[in-house]
Amino acid sequence: MTPLDRAVRTVVRDSLAVREGEDVLVVVDEPLRDLGERLRRAAQSAGADAVLAVMAARANHGTEPPRPIAEALAGCDVFIAPTTRSLSHTQARKRATDGGARGATLPGVTGDMLARLMDLDLDALRERSRAVAALLDEADDAHVTCPRGTDLRLDLAGRRGIADDGDLAAPGAFGNLPCGEGFIAPAGGEGVVVARTLASLGLVSGPPARLTLEDGRLAAATGPEGERLLEMLRAHGAAGTNLAELGVGTNERAQLTGNILEDEKLLGSIHVAFGASAGIGGTVAVPIHLDVVVPDATLTVGGTTVLDEGRFAL
Repeated sequence: MTPLDRAVRTVVRDSLAVREGEDVLVVVDEPLRDLGERLRRAAQSAGADAVLAVMAARANHGTEPPRPIAEALAGCDVFIAPTTRSLSHTQARKRATDGGARGATLPGVTGDMLARLMDLDLDALRERSRAVAALLDEADDAHVTCPRGTDLRLDLAGRRGIADDGDLAAPGAFGNLPCGEGFIAPAGGEGVVVARTLASLGLVSGPPARLTLEDGRLAAATGPEGERLLEMLRAHGAAGTNLAELGVGTNERAQLTGNILEDEKLLGSIHVAFGASAGIGGTVAVPIHLDVVVPDATLTVGGTTVLDEGRFAL
């Protein structure tokens, strides 16, 4: 069995615990069709009635899928979505989850990434992710800094911490695979984020992307990638610039590659996202959700140090 075969088996049998007789929907767009078929066959071999649905690639992370796929998501027991753009923060995904379907999104995944990031000590990753989520859940505030100039304060009051730990066996469970983070939808935030990698845009190659947040929204940005990010978000109105997420990477196999699915899992990093937050405990529903990653971060949550210049301290 190849590393990729083992990773696919981990997704289907260990993370999602697919069982005999279940209806499984694998949603892909054309670039990820081959990996989707691997996942479909693995679900079928577990005894499920598994279907592969192919759609056109969406314009942005958070853009809704076609109506037939949205309906299929709502009607299945388990969904697996390796797609170029993320379906995580769509209303279609949320409706499926709220209806009891359990599932995973794998936006931008590659076979190499899946094989590498899912071949690890899942128990240790789950312990880290749950510890972060519990602390975010209990705290009213957080503070992020980094050597490049990040200085961001966030309001967490009344919001719920969530662990993306790969344990998706319960009805209505949802997560991102490869897994490895604890996250929350902040109620607000102020300050500056200096990012190394940005969703849909990759690694910063020129001047740093310096993002200024005011009153819970992205208000200004410098650097070519930062300016482009702000333009993409503003295309969706004021809601597109909403501060949607604070996440903490917990996967020791992750590397900084420019692919946000892997970068946001990097142990010792934080990420913040803008746009849709309704699917993770916030209040904003908009068809875009873009993350940016800050490595080598220092993070305190409610006075407790979680990261110390990139070292996981819990």
